[in-house]
Amino acid sequence: MKLTFHGAARTVTGSQHLLEVNGRRILLDCGLFQGKRKESFELNRQGFIDAASVDCLVLSHAHIDHSGNIPSLVRNGFRGDIISTQATRDLCAVMLMDSAHIQEQDVFFVNKQRSRNGQKLFEPLYSKEDVVNAMNHFVGVAPNRPREILPGVRLTLTEAGHMLGSANVVLDLTEPGKEGQRRLIFSGDIGRPGIPIIRDPAELREGADILIMESTYGNRLHPPYQNSEHDLARIVDDTYQRGGCLLVPAFAVGRTQQLVYALHKLYLERDIPELPIYVDSPLATRVTDIFRLHPEAYDQEIREFVLKGNHENPFGFETLRYTRTVNESKELNFLREPAIIISASGMMEGGRILHHLRKRVSDPKNTILITGWQAPNTLGRRIMEQQEKVRVFGDEYPLRAKVETLTGFSGHADRDGLLAWAGAMEKKPERTFLVHGEEESATALAADLQEKLHFSRVDIPEPHQEFEV
Repeated sequence: MKLTFHGAARTVTGSQHLLEVNGRRILLDCGLFQGKRKESFELNRQGFIDAASVDCLVLSHAHIDHSGNIPSLVRNGFRGDIISTQATRDLCAVMLMDSAHIQEQDVFFVNKQRSRNGQKLFEPLYSKEDVVNAMNHFVGVAPNRPREILPGVRLTLTEAGHMLGSANVVLDLTEPGKEGQRRLIFSGDIGRPGIPIIRDPAELREGADILIMESTYGNRLHPPYQNSEHDLARIVDDTYQRGGCLLVPAFAVGRTQQLVYALHKLYLERDIPELPIYVDSPLATRVTDIFRLHPEAYDQEIREFVLKGNHENPFGFETLRYTRTVNESKELNFLREPAIIISASGMMEGGRILHHLRKRVSDPKNTILITGWQAPNTLGRRIMEQQEKVRVFGDEYPLRAKVETLTGFSGHADRDGLLAWAGAMEKKPERTFLVHGEEESATALAADLQEKLHFSRVDIPEPHQEFEV
């Protein structure tokens, strides 16, 4: 059996891990690299895997750094099944189409400059037609329902607790000439117990022989979720008192719905002033519709919230508006009264949030609230670091808006959560591979797994490194 780590190796994005067993090739995730534009542009076009030779793709969840390069895989010759939960399939239908739209827009603007300079024009990474072709390969699988996906390979998806439809991938492998089975677990992204909307991560008590585990926050702790709701109320009120707008760059899937639900509760409890709240992201609007279609994924808290308050829609209330047209979005630039604007993208590398930043980043009355991890070399990371000047749409602006960061809304387990998830395994893995984390986070988690949980061997793969296991 061989494992090759083509993405999310000593970095967070571009999740792609290739398993070769019984003469078959199984790809775990197929995500986009995100970060420095030129570097990401080149990495996403390289195609590290012979797509036609891959027999099956198992997708842990729909976030673009895990799913975003699937249309390229199909375009390059992949003909197998793409197996995920049904909720992940539904999310990918809108998220990948949105990604194709962004690819086409980005190339259009780049090509205008290249055309003027007489340079060779680029093509989009993939098109909307490629997305349609890719969706024909998806096979939805219910959680906790084992099924054989290839000879000697039995798959079970379990709740990862990270976002709607997210799953841990459990593969029970029977190999010719070897006694018994071996179990490989790919964690995907591990969520946090006790946060609203999505069920808690499942405990995999039986353990594993081989573990591929994320390490995003392997060296950090999150504040309790309840503290973050309290801090959110404070930030809203402070911005309101200054007469400013609160800009919240947020990932359209997961984070936006968390924030809307938190603001809904704060509004009902009169913990925030009554002010207009806008979700200005076409993708977030469509994704929220998909959330409403999957109440089976909700946790007990949100079910009780709906029943107790008689609110049929936890993602909608009196002062909340979802913008659906470009004109509605443009009108937000003329707001003079305090308001909250939640808009994608979460790392501020594209999307409507850039228009709002250009308008409001230099006004000290306003607040920019960061609620998620920011990749190096992104606009989000530069704003989080509170650099004096930032570049938006090629123009430089002084950063005078107040910058706040709340990590308590993160959908990723922190160091203690990761250790608790791994520590629940009664059978400790013989080999553990840490992925989806910057080097400092992965190194710290590796040390804790060995010293505190007595894991025998923990590796942090280099990009494209191969392991015989």
